[in-house]
Amino acid sequence: MHIYRFFLPLITSLMLLSQTNSLYAANSGLPSISESGFSTTPQEEYMLGRTWVRMLRGSAQLYEDPIVVAYLEDLLWDVAEHSQLTDRRLELVVLDNPTLNAFAVPGGIVGIHTGLVEAAQSEDELASVIAHELAHLSQRHYAANLDHQKRNRPFMLAALLGSLLVAAADSQGGVAAISSTVAASQASSLAFSRQNEREADYIGMQTLAEAGFDPKAMPNMFSRLQANARYGQKPPEFLLTHPVTESRVADSLNRAANLPSPEKRADAIDYDLVQSRIIAAYAKDADKLLANLIDQSKNRNSDSLRYATVMAAIKADKFDVAEHALTDMSQAFLQKLPVRLAKAELSIAQKHYDKASKQLRTVLKLFPDNYPTNALYAELLLHQGQNSHAIAVYKKLAAQRPTDVNVWYNLAEVQGLAGNTLDVHMARIEYFMLTGNIDLAIRQVKFALRTPQLTSKERARLEALEAEAKYLRQQMRRIM
Repeated sequence: MHIYRFFLPLITSLMLLSQTNSLYAANSGLPSISESGFSTTPQEEYMLGRTWVRMLRGSAQLYEDPIVVAYLEDLLWDVAEHSQLTDRRLELVVLDNPTLNAFAVPGGIVGIHTGLVEAAQSEDELASVIAHELAHLSQRHYAANLDHQKRNRPFMLAALLGSLLVAAADSQGGVAAISSTVAASQASSLAFSRQNEREADYIGMQTLAEAGFDPKAMPNMFSRLQANARYGQKPPEFLLTHPVTESRVADSLNRAANLPSPEKRADAIDYDLVQSRIIAAYAKDADKLLANLIDQSKNRNSDSLRYATVMAAIKADKFDVAEHALTDMSQAFLQKLPVRLAKAELSIAQKHYDKASKQLRTVLKLFPDNYPTNALYAELLLHQGQNSHAIAVYKKLAAQRPTDVNVWYNLAEVQGLAGNTLDVHMARIEYFMLTGNIDLAIRQVKFALRTPQLTSKERARLEALEAEAKYLRQQMRRIM
């Protein structure tokens, strides 16, 4: 199982390039195959991507901080609004992974590693990577690459299957074998890949400029990542999948110079706060991080630095330090949503639940549908033992965010605490289907159907979920 989880993202990525069968016929209104000139339709790409992301959710660790996820979702949509995408059925996947990487998968799947957020030096740099990935999607580079590699498909599949057999007996040998397979594939399409990268750079920079970001952020970030790799560090994953040459950097710098450089965005400060949350979450020594931040604050009068101090202090259980940092913040900064939620997080950490409840209910009056606020409020309700109220909040979030696996997981847990057997099964079914664990989803359906005194409506719903699960299993098997 460990080996399977380790290789699944890589395996499915390779399968995306070799899969040509239609997943199912759908009335989408999207262009037909003849309109695109590619052997796969946009709808086929969409269904393939949505099937793939289910498997990814089940094999990778997702980042759970709602404040970070919500910020990245907003940033993605901000950039996408100015992109050349015609199909904007996008889904963001934030991976709890310290490596510097981002990716896009046909079907509107965009993935961001938390390590990339931590490493970027500005919101513009982070947005530049997103714009680059969206350009790959808008130009349908994956469909073009699939067509380009058709002649290599038999070799790729045979080599990959052999690699998996090796991996089952020897994980290190399997890594080497799969690496060789990937290397052969990359070598066969290197020139093609470089053409795509240049096009993604060009279109991505245009998108950045139109969205109000600095287009120079893209070549600047790639140059910096390349320089870091040159000085003995392991190359970031992003550079392995998006190779950067000196000529490409020079070309992109020239292109960026001809685009306008906007003023600093008013909401760019939110990036600093999100980055601070990730740094604190990953800190192996919270006390050391806190001491470093306090030392920095002696020479810097920065509300963002104080926020970082709050997050580090909460993790280090130095609540008095967190209180002091909050007291020193400007009144305008204290009104920012991440800061207001940090105050509630501190109250929860101190077990001052009534105080936290008052803080969160005040925010909810202003932003009743805000995802991070509702998620934190549901967490507070669990601490207070108010399971029924927590269920109501999680149900609201599930309706708003039907593909959020963390919401469904938490809903299943609180339904269990409340003793709602059927509702536990229903939430688990949704969770397992979203994470590609179809057999477990079907098992939960069987358990739920044994529930005494099921209504005809409940039985029909369960039977529909079972049929959907079996269909999804069929599609996943076609990919694998």
